[in-house]
Amino acid sequence: MYKEHNGYQKILQENQLSFGLTVPLENYDKNTPTMERQVERAQLAERLGFHCLWLQDVVLEDPSFEDPATGQIYDSLIYMTYLASHTSSIQLGTAALVLPLRHPLRLAKEVASIERLFPERLMLGISSGDRRKDFEGLGIPIMERSEWFREAFHHFKKVLYEEFPPFESSYGKMDKSNLVPKPTTQIPLFMTGYCQQSLDWVAEHGDGWMFYPQRPAQQKETIRKYKKKVEVFHGDVFRPFFMPLPLELTEDPEYPAEKIPAGYKVGRNGLKDLLEEYRSIGVNHIMFGLSKNERPIQDIIQELGEDVLPNFKF
Repeated sequence: MYKEHNGYQKILQENQLSFGLTVPLENYDKNTPTMERQVERAQLAERLGFHCLWLQDVVLEDPSFEDPATGQIYDSLIYMTYLASHTSSIQLGTAALVLPLRHPLRLAKEVASIERLFPERLMLGISSGDRRKDFEGLGIPIMERSEWFREAFHHFKKVLYEEFPPFESSYGKMDKSNLVPKPTTQIPLFMTGYCQQSLDWVAEHGDGWMFYPQRPAQQKETIRKYKKKVEVFHGDVFRPFFMPLPLELTEDPEYPAEKIPAGYKVGRNGLKDLLEEYRSIGVNHIMFGLSKNERPIQDIIQELGEDVLPNFKF
């Protein structure tokens, strides 16, 4: 799969582990991020060999939801285009676009445009969403997001890749009309969580799976089940597994791994061991979330790039 897609091949290989960073690249913890120096840090990440920058998809600030970043403040696809124009090779990914909140025809136009402008750099993660305020604000029933997701998914794929497709859904109708531009190559499409679907559906329709962070033993079982389902629908093929990982990297390189919500506080030597364990169970890409670090964020990026990433070269 995607053997001719340079961006995919650069970051996703069976039995290997690559690394991304979650935007915004700053220490904000429970404060609203400033979004300053993002380009400088994105360029640093690129120079150091990070494989991808990941952007969230959030519309409204919701004080009851524990994410002051509200995604990364700016719209995912607009900000992705901005970062892509200031970098040259690092992949740009969404983790993840909320499909029920975006019209599939408009979304197809946007991602096809990004793909044509920045060939083979787009990694498209999609989800069903979980922020009630966003659904309320857009007048979309959150309890029906499972059906909205499936319909949007099929509409999106049809108009993106087929020429003059006769098509009608609750999102609209196409008759003797065609989406332009078309992407010159298929865009990697990854499911996030279950998308309010079954694991069978995720394995059948996704080019890979982004799942929530778990301890290695739990994640190993999750990956095993996923691979078994993939084999049912596609045979013996590679489908990558992604995992976000909140990380507090201590100044002491020997600091032992300490569990924090969804992630770890650890020194770089213990981190190497932990990452190797995740690699050995089948995790193919880890997205570091660095917002809770007290050390300067550029120091964290530098240390990871110089002392951790080289241990996991393809």
